[in-house]
Amino acid sequence: MKFLIPLLGKTKEPYLEAGIRDYAGRLGRFATVAMPVLKERHSLKESDEVVKLHDAALLLEHGGAAGLKVALDPTGQSVSSEELADLLTAWENQSVGTVCFLIGGHLGLHRSVVQQADTILSLSRLTFTHEMTRLILVEQLYRACTIKAGHRYHK
Repeated sequence: MKFLIPLLGKTKEPYLEAGIRDYAGRLGRFATVAMPVLKERHSLKESDEVVKLHDAALLLEHGGAAGLKVALDPTGQSVSSEELADLLTAWENQSVGTVCFLIGGHLGLHRSVVQQADTILSLSRLTFTHEMTRLILVEQLYRACTIKAGHRYHK
């Protein structure tokens, strides 16, 4: 299985970037991980809606070929790490080759991304920065993969 996680903009905080690289490297033992950096839109001249729409087009363009698009949004289903492992197993059993996880930019996801997603998941009812969400996602994917493999990391 391949995990595609298009990133809107670079991760600016060095400690978050280090954590993302660490967990993406660990996750690479279980799956192929691609995290292309896209140019996030920042404009004081455009409305938040226009900026979010631009970011949505970039995300959907990069995730278009994926077998499954998963939007990370507060309105989504909350799952435990074990349930995420079960979802990954189910997707593998359905022969999904690439799962694309879609994280919004600094303004969040545009509703069009949520509407076009195959699955909507929530990492928490709390609000995180989009950079923190990257780290939490790759750590949880790694945790789910270790659960599937029967490792004790998740305990």
